[in-house]
Amino acid sequence: MKNAFAIVTLSSLLAACAVAPKPPASVADAAQAASDTPLAAEAAAEDEDEQPGEDAGEEAQQAKAHAEEEARLPKVALTSSLLNQLLKAEFAFRKGDWQGPYLTMLSLAQQTRDPRLARRAAEMAVAARQGDDTLAAVRLWRELDPQSDEATQYFVGLVVTSDNIADAEPIFAERLRLSAPDKRGVLLFQIQQMLGRAKDKEAAAAMLERVIAPYDGSFEVHIVRAQAALGRGDKEAAQRAAHAALVAKPDSEIAVLMLAQVLDDDAKVAPMLEGFLQTHPDAREVRAAHARVLVNQKRYPQARAQFEALLKARPEDAGNLYALGVLATQMNDMAAAESYFTRFVAVLGRDPEDERDPTRALLILAQIAEERDDYPAAQAWLEKVPAGTEPQLLLSAQLRRAQLLGKQGDLAGGRKLLAGLKPTEAAQQAQVAVAEVQLLRDAGRVLEAYSLMESAARRFPKNPDLLYDFALLAEKIGRVDVMEKALREVMTLAPDNHHAYNALGYSLAERNVRLEEALALVTRALEMAPGDPFIMDSMGWVQYRLGKLDEAEKYLRDAYALRRDPEIAVHLGEVLFQKGQQAAAQELWREARAKDPQNDTLRSTLARLRQSL
Repeated sequence: MKNAFAIVTLSSLLAACAVAPKPPASVADAAQAASDTPLAAEAAAEDEDEQPGEDAGEEAQQAKAHAEEEARLPKVALTSSLLNQLLKAEFAFRKGDWQGPYLTMLSLAQQTRDPRLARRAAEMAVAARQGDDTLAAVRLWRELDPQSDEATQYFVGLVVTSDNIADAEPIFAERLRLSAPDKRGVLLFQIQQMLGRAKDKEAAAAMLERVIAPYDGSFEVHIVRAQAALGRGDKEAAQRAAHAALVAKPDSEIAVLMLAQVLDDDAKVAPMLEGFLQTHPDAREVRAAHARVLVNQKRYPQARAQFEALLKARPEDAGNLYALGVLATQMNDMAAAESYFTRFVAVLGRDPEDERDPTRALLILAQIAEERDDYPAAQAWLEKVPAGTEPQLLLSAQLRRAQLLGKQGDLAGGRKLLAGLKPTEAAQQAQVAVAEVQLLRDAGRVLEAYSLMESAARRFPKNPDLLYDFALLAEKIGRVDVMEKALREVMTLAPDNHHAYNALGYSLAERNVRLEEALALVTRALEMAPGDPFIMDSMGWVQYRLGKLDEAEKYLRDAYALRRDPEIAVHLGEVLFQKGQQAAAQELWREARAKDPQNDTLRSTLARLRQSL
């Protein structure tokens, strides 16, 4: 009996045989562009309004659309000859040959007029990274099935990023003409985004102006013009268009955000956004943008207030929780930071589909617990770090775990953990070496630590981070010559490393030698990192050594306000002591002792000044 299977059965066979390779970067871009076409935009706009209970209805609509598609496609008899050619092509494709199978599928599509075979040819060309051949197959696919939105999406995406951009213009114009007025804005935005990816920027800009001309003067056209002008670097045109959009719709969040983007000046943008929020307090996107501008301006308390307002409306928003955790850390409010990051991790844990990595938050939580000497809690946070996280973050977590073992008295366990780490990159190998040195130093085995670090410095002579740690350890055992040489090498290898300038300047001031050079070094460090409390502490100490007590007090008070660190407290206390403010000095020293009872700087200072607490 003659085989009368329809192509609908054949399409299932093709699906079973098909390989689903990851598209190369260039083709992936085209696929992304295709998904951003006006056709997809209409569906995306509709999806945003859907409610969770509509899933069943959506599945029914998809099934209906699939049935309608199958009904309009040709029914082609699956002869033994056709089946043999198809199977032969698929097996050859699986073995790594693409051209023969591609030509077979393309030829059979032309013979049978079945668009599914043209689509399969396109898939083969995509897998082989053949852009021109992909376009040829997609063009045939669309010719054979002109009603296919999917074929049109891919076709437009490909031609826009190829040398055939003109082929997209009639499609854009027709889609805009047929679209309902309430859908046209979305289509305009998507067309602008697609044309922004075109190779021929001038041709794309001219085409955009032609297709939007019939709708000139509308709010959406103003926004599209602003985006296009910004994309080609014409800030004046972008600002004109954005202003026009805001005039057309003064209450539009999109318009004010567009103007903020094209202004690109936080000093102008901040008051504009603040004014908009006064009359539109529920404008979430504007509030979020305002918060980010305030962060850029280092106005952390104000930024924190904006993020807290956003969080109040959506208590489970992970992004706002993370931002508030970072801000609280920056403001040295560790209790709040711990609360925000804990909630952030919990929110991610309740949503398995959320792909955000909690590792950075977990590392900060571990550090906060460690700083209050709660080592089991710190260890527990580190154990939550996902195994598949970014390699550098995973290594950081493992290094911290080793350090915690050492702090709990298990030096052997910490060293064993480090010995089990086998990073392949030299920079990470250096990190492991430094971590083992830290373990030995914390355990009081300073000379052994120095010997190990000296060996590591010879092994990694161009690693500025390792050399910096080597310098600090050399100073600890009195090898100031080695320290200075290592720090100057760091300055050569990493001229923007402010820590090296600060460390050498502070060391000179601490030893009360070459004070003018110390001042120059710390000044350079402060220029590179003006808000660093530890560099401000060094500057205060240099000023103290120079006999400028008022300047020293100012720098040290500012530093202590930013970071209530025991070392800064000790230095500020000594300056106040020398100014005759013994009670204030004693109070600061008691604060330092409460935070770090074994602080060497505190003990040496009290001994030198013959004071007791």
